[in-house]
Amino acid sequence: MPEKLPVSFFRRDVLKVAPGLLGKYLVRKYPDGTVRRFRITDVEAYRGEEDKACHAHKGRTPRTEMLYHKGGVIYVYLIYGIYWLLNIVTGAEEKPQGVMIRAVEGIYGPGRVGRELKLDKSLLGKSITGNELWIEDSDEKPEFITVPRVGIDYAQEWKDIEWRFMVKEK
Repeated sequence: MPEKLPVSFFRRDVLKVAPGLLGKYLVRKYPDGTVRRFRITDVEAYRGEEDKACHAHKGRTPRTEMLYHKGGVIYVYLIYGIYWLLNIVTGAEEKPQGVMIRAVEGIYGPGRVGRELKLDKSLLGKSITGNELWIEDSDEKPEFITVPRVGIDYAQEWKDIEWRFMVKEK
């Protein structure tokens, strides 16, 4: 049986964690007890207050507080009043960074992923090594490509940095 990734996996720099998540399995135990596994295929890295695309760019606020925790906690937030997006805090305490799960095999787009996982605010701040949502290791080390992140034109010089990691299609 595959093992959960340890919290130490997430306490590294986001630029190591993000590509390392590709090919791993995101596992959701739903409130009714059903468990589903999803292979991670697309992630984006956000790194620090200096990164104008990162929520922490404007500093610590009630919304961004979670990003300042030690790596290994879940950071979910609502966009457009409809979609909950899944992010996992990485790195050291007081060094805000995280990785967004953009796609899993067969489900493309972070809003669709959130809907499929039935995300809501109740997961905010919980451990990614808990019993509701976790990531399992796999032996797979897929080839991947890097491309610019999506929807961050406002981030000026940060919009073209290739911090989106995607499993390379065969």
